[in-house]
Amino acid sequence: MKLDIKALGDLLIGDAQADRVVPPTGFTAWLTLFSAGAMAFLAVFALALSLATGRLAERWGDELARTATVRISAPEAQMAAQTAAALRVLETTTGVARARALDDAEQAALLEPWFGPDLPIDQLPVPRLIEVIETADGVDAEGLRLRLQAEVPGAVLDDHTRWRAPLVRAADRLRLLGWLSLLLIGGATAAMITLAANAALAANAQVIQVLRLVGARDSYIARAFVRRFTLRALGGAAIGMALGCLAILALPSADAAGGFLTGLGFQGWHWLWPPLVPVLAALVAFFATRAAARKTLEEMP
Repeated sequence: MKLDIKALGDLLIGDAQADRVVPPTGFTAWLTLFSAGAMAFLAVFALALSLATGRLAERWGDELARTATVRISAPEAQMAAQTAAALRVLETTTGVARARALDDAEQAALLEPWFGPDLPIDQLPVPRLIEVIETADGVDAEGLRLRLQAEVPGAVLDDHTRWRAPLVRAADRLRLLGWLSLLLIGGATAAMITLAANAALAANAQVIQVLRLVGARDSYIARAFVRRFTLRALGGAAIGMALGCLAILALPSADAAGGFLTGLGFQGWHWLWPPLVPVLAALVAFFATRAAARKTLEEMP
């Protein structure tokens, strides 16, 4: 259906006589306001989920794609020599920006979440880890593995591929789920408003018949219902959107430790998205009510 200039003008200006056809209060009014507000509230969270998971996928992909780890497992007497040899290989490898061996304190910090703070790392055969930061062009992982295998027998390269791909895939699926949730919310809003419009039309069947007798066209009557339900949806969605934004602001601020759970929200220009929710709700209400009104009026005797 086409939203033309005349229909938009009728929607904004209205008609006092036509507005009397639609009851200003009652069950249908509260149903429209509540459903639009509740769906807008949920839409804000679905939108925040989609945007947050998008940021998360990009961050995980970028961070893990630019890093790698070399793990050296060797007897204690050979550990220092093999570590130095691995570092020399990395320093001459194209695509490696820098490489450094983690000290005992850093490796203990990595193991602390699993084994606690009192792990005697100096008494355990823990492999030595070398952190590798790659350039934008990246490293030829297979070529580097062959070099390490030839020159440092105890070294194993982990380019994080097996960790990166599932994490990014999971974040992308969560983002898709968020957008699908928005579509479902829009469909549910349309269904609720259609039911409310049909109920209002049925309740005012006698008034509509009288209007027809005095010469009112169905398009005139339909515009009255469309305007009233569109404005109700716009008002209810605006309230729901405002409450949703306040709830988002009440969430903990994003930090590195919290990751995704504390990063659920809007950042920067993403705050321009929530105000579009009431506008979209009004458009959904406009088309849903117009379709319901035309169909019901055509079926009325």
